[in-house]
Amino acid sequence: MENNENSLTIEGRNAVIEAIRSGKTLDKIFILDGCEDGPVATIRREAKKTGALIKFVSRERLDQISATGKHQGVIAYASAYDYSEIDDIFALAEKKNEPPFIFILDNIEDPHNLGAIIRSANVAGAHGVIIPKNRAVGLTATVAKTSAGALNYTPVVKVTNIAHTIEDLKKRGVWFACADMDGEVMYDMDLTGPIGLVIGNEGSGVSRLVREKCDMIASIPMKGEIESLNASVAAGVLAYEIVRQRREKAKK
Repeated sequence: MENNENSLTIEGRNAVIEAIRSGKTLDKIFILDGCEDGPVATIRREAKKTGALIKFVSRERLDQISATGKHQGVIAYASAYDYSEIDDIFALAEKKNEPPFIFILDNIEDPHNLGAIIRSANVAGAHGVIIPKNRAVGLTATVAKTSAGALNYTPVVKVTNIAHTIEDLKKRGVWFACADMDGEVMYDMDLTGPIGLVIGNEGSGVSRLVREKCDMIASIPMKGEIESLNASVAAGVLAYEIVRQRREKAKK
């Protein structure tokens, strides 16, 4: 999923090298397949240190996504916002004196969906959002715009492996509820306490490996003829059931 947003697109070898060395967060770097000269070797070496995703593509692909026509075999997409660390999420929960509430997104590819989910996470009081490095959209300008300012307040963490991250967070006391139509109705579940809400891809849902790591499978009751919700809407519905249950528990 590439999004050619000119303000965040960096083209040309020297420009990309300078962007990396200046500390700018790069989500993806596209390099002409088979190109292995000095500057490209430098880009690959420096990018590896930062964890940026490198993809080798054809010249036709580079020409297609180039805004300037002068890409020199290299185009990078910079992040609109800097990513946070998982510890930042726990620090925010501690600051608010609340049990951690985390959104985990399994390969959300639509930037409008990601922005809307980050917005929902913020207004529902979640302490952070975790997204994968591969096969998913990053913090593009479209995501930032759709989040309606939520990116200024809600930490977003990018990780290499969602399943491993869930395992690590379980060791820190977090339980995980995965959104799936085949699960138990959300109203019948205990969604209080430290919780991670796992939302899957717009088309295929939560991947099998990630689903197997979850403690609970939560479904949203469907009353109409259409059997599924948009990913960002499903995230909002489930998040507010968590909000409701936390409020009820706090009253007791």
